Amino acid sequence: MKKLTYLFKVYLIVIIGLVGCSKNEIKPDSIVDLQKLDNPLNNFVWKGMNSWYYWQPDVSDLADSKDDNLENYYTYLNGFSKPEDLFESLLYDPGNTDRYSYHLDDYVAFYNGLEGNSKSFGFRLQGVFFSDSNDAIIYIRYVAPNSPADLAGIKRGDIIQGIDGTILNQSNYSTITNNFSNESITLTFVSENNGEFTNLGDKTITTSQVSDNPVYLKKVFNDIDGKKVGYLVYNQFGFTSHTELNEAFAFFIGEGINELVLDLRLNGGGYVITATYLASMLNKNAGIDTFQESIHNSKHSDRNDIYNFQNTLNSYDSNGNKIGEETINRLSSLDRLYVLTSGSTASASESVINGLKPFMPVILIGTTTYGKNVGSITLYDSETAGFTTSQASANKNHNFAIQPIVFQFFNKLGESDFINGFEPDIEIRETNYWNQILQFGDENEVVLKTALDDIRGLTSKSEASSKYQNVKEVDVAALEDKLSKGVYIEREQFKK
Repeated sequence: MKKLTYLFKVYLIVIIGLVGCSKNEIKPDSIVDLQKLDNPLNNFVWKGMNSWYYWQPDVSDLADSKDDNLENYYTYLNGFSKPEDLFESLLYDPGNTDRYSYHLDDYVAFYNGLEGNSKSFGFRLQGVFFSDSNDAIIYIRYVAPNSPADLAGIKRGDIIQGIDGTILNQSNYSTITNNFSNESITLTFVSENNGEFTNLGDKTITTSQVSDNPVYLKKVFNDIDGKKVGYLVYNQFGFTSHTELNEAFAFFIGEGINELVLDLRLNGGGYVITATYLASMLNKNAGIDTFQESIHNSKHSDRNDIYNFQNTLNSYDSNGNKIGEETINRLSSLDRLYVLTSGSTASASESVINGLKPFMPVILIGTTTYGKNVGSITLYDSETAGFTTSQASANKNHNFAIQPIVFQFFNKLGESDFINGFEPDIEIRETNYWNQILQFGDENEVVLKTALDDIRGLTSKSEASSKYQNVKEVDVAALEDKLSKGVYIEREQFKK
């Protein structure tokens, strides 16, 4: 890309025009047209992607020569009425190689959601299709404390058969579940017994601001074949959770646990630094060895970084300001780690698995993880520089931003081969038990029990014990958000 600044390019065009034309031949309107962009955000999108996108060399429209001729460049940008459309056109092999980059209509809401603060119903759902009929149901996977769902008495394992007065089936599922995008929704709940449903009535809930602590549950099972087993449900790698996470490990140390079951079934990722801290709590021989390394494109090789295990952690307030430093509570009693997984276990969660594998046995129980070995940063529009990585320098006239993939991460051994996810060592599909879902921490909850049975030395629970062997799990697209499966370089404020 030419090193001439944008302004100097414009001046150069004007000078050439003055030298090459008589006074009567000067057409200032054409120069004005040349400088005009139908949507200036298109310039921000292209400039940011050209500089930072991990697969930039593989996308012809991101070639460095693309903006050498301003007239052609502006004509190209003006071919896209919306910056979102331009962004999507610049993705490399979208839906396959890059199924992760996305744009943000409101980056403020994005960061709030990443820290568990968002406007929502406060639950996570799982759709189920039955192979022998057109029937479909949705069961509750998780309910955030004090959320609208929680206050309405909804709990994990509850079964939804109807939405806004319409009974779910496989034919109307995609359409009717779009209602979860609405501010309010009425859900019809049922119980199931031997294939028969009993209506339990309707509940109407309305979205509100939900603050959800990622450290959902910590518990100790005192006698699992003579061992004390810790259990931790951790749902998001949020930087404001550092203190609570460290306190959970202080609790486990105080209880003298011998084994730990880390439940990451709902954890779609978060910040690299938070994943590093968690790994540092789990690896008893951590020291300052390499946890993982991030590799960027050639333009930003200076940003390649090695994340070492840490002995201390920083705590932050909700604005990303450092408010303290703590000694990491490291479990010195762990020789192996059990991790509960699902298709929602993604990115930073997978990086913990990948980063710990060179140091200790990591036993996965559940289903195959999502498969995301890359991470992103937020790029903001800048009125003066085209784009910026600094939120403080962002154009304050809007909250549009982009979240492109900018790096791939590797463990100490240079391994990063989980694009298709990590397969479990012991497979157990929670979906097959949709009609008998128990609460997190219940010793008989099917996935947790499988881990505890393995610690006991018992044969894992057979899938044949479930009546429903041929069900299909389906997402509730209206509730799927991009931030739920990501790994992010720490924000600018974290470096204070």
